[in-house]
Amino acid sequence: MRDYLIFVHQKSFDAMLMIKPYLHVKKIKGKGRGVFTRADIPARTVVEVSPVLVLSRKDTRYVDKTLLHNYIFLWGARSTRTCLALGYCSLYNHSYDPNCIYEMDFEKEVMRIITRRKIKKGEELLINYNGDVHDRAPMWFPVRNS
Repeated sequence: MRDYLIFVHQKSFDAMLMIKPYLHVKKIKGKGRGVFTRADIPARTVVEVSPVLVLSRKDTRYVDKTLLHNYIFLWGARSTRTCLALGYCSLYNHSYDPNCIYEMDFEKEVMRIITRRKIKKGEELLINYNGDVHDRAPMWFPVRNS
């Protein structure tokens, strides 16, 4: 498979979709899919910028009854809505000691994935689903050690 950098201009989102070419998705036994790197990545590197689809409360009620519930994020300054992130954003697995953070830009309707520390080739990129790297609130699923 060939590596490539994805840039897609989407006028309706007024944002770019960018995924670094060394990222790839693979299946992990017992966890589903995860995002990995084929190269070392320095700390504080933006590895992905992805547009999001902001869902209404009505849409969220429908999505919450489906498998997609596991792939949406709380959205907005007061977390009153949800969104579905495009790109790989919804495929990063959870960790209470993540090597990445995610930032939400509510104005541009994008999410950014940024490394917290140097990540080695072959390593899985992980985020804390609670949105704060120090938040150890329980998840709605059993957390496996990464």
